[in-house]
Amino acid sequence: MTEANKSAVSIDTFSDFSIGSMLLRMGKISAADAEKIMTLHKERGIRFGEAAKSLGYITESDIQQVLARQFDYPYLQPGETPGLSPELVAAFQPFSAQVEVLRNIRSQLTLQWFSQQRKTLAFSSISPKEGVSYLLSNLAVVFSQLGQNTLLIDANLRDARQDDIFKLGNGLGLSDVLAGRADVNAVTVNIATFPNLSVLPAGTTPPNPQELVGRPAFKQLVQAVSEKFDVVLIDAPAYSKGADVFSVAASAGGLVLVTRKNLTLLSEVTTFTDRLNANGIQVAGTVLVDF
Repeated sequence: MTEANKSAVSIDTFSDFSIGSMLLRMGKISAADAEKIMTLHKERGIRFGEAAKSLGYITESDIQQVLARQFDYPYLQPGETPGLSPELVAAFQPFSAQVEVLRNIRSQLTLQWFSQQRKTLAFSSISPKEGVSYLLSNLAVVFSQLGQNTLLIDANLRDARQDDIFKLGNGLGLSDVLAGRADVNAVTVNIATFPNLSVLPAGTTPPNPQELVGRPAFKQLVQAVSEKFDVVLIDAPAYSKGADVFSVAASAGGLVLVTRKNLTLLSEVTTFTDRLNANGIQVAGTVLVDF
């Protein structure tokens, strides 16, 4: 076959939404590979992706990646975006059992909380060891994968972690907005690999975190962003760290208590929920984390 004939097989040979077209666009196969795959596809009557895999040109992971793009379900391959932490299992391992649990949590929150014309919800725990930031960063990803315009606010001004998980550069954020040093739109970061996900990092570590989130400006900020986003998830400080969590949860309108298997004590959960109820804060649910 001449070079001219080989080049005749192009992206235009396949529809814009076909696996063959996407594999070509992604650089997974060449035009010459595509021609051999098409021959096998016609001879055996098997799907294009199956033919490509049987010839050794692509892997099952490649097929899953293409299908994700076809169905507008963005996720990442390990090493594809080194700027994001591997803690984002929802981004790097979307078909794992762990992420299926996250999707179940998303479904329950959608039905029991966000379906009631609510858009904001805080998450906290008894101590910093329960993994709230880890859980919340991944929940934010799965909500965005659902097509929900999602904002993750790191209101844990004592032990901020979202900046590190999303590798945002440890710059300005929520604390700076509340102190009048920055504009919320300027410091909110859209995560490029997930078009429906934005993060408002904690910002500069302040000497007065409790006072900052207790200001009317914080509640006003939460109300303002809820008009722009479908879902607003707020990472709140742990109960053991101080009273900040009550101000954050009150502004959010409700709180999910994150507990960890074999670590969180039932007596502490009871004390915390009693205090939340006493402050008029609705407990939207409890999540038991065992991963």
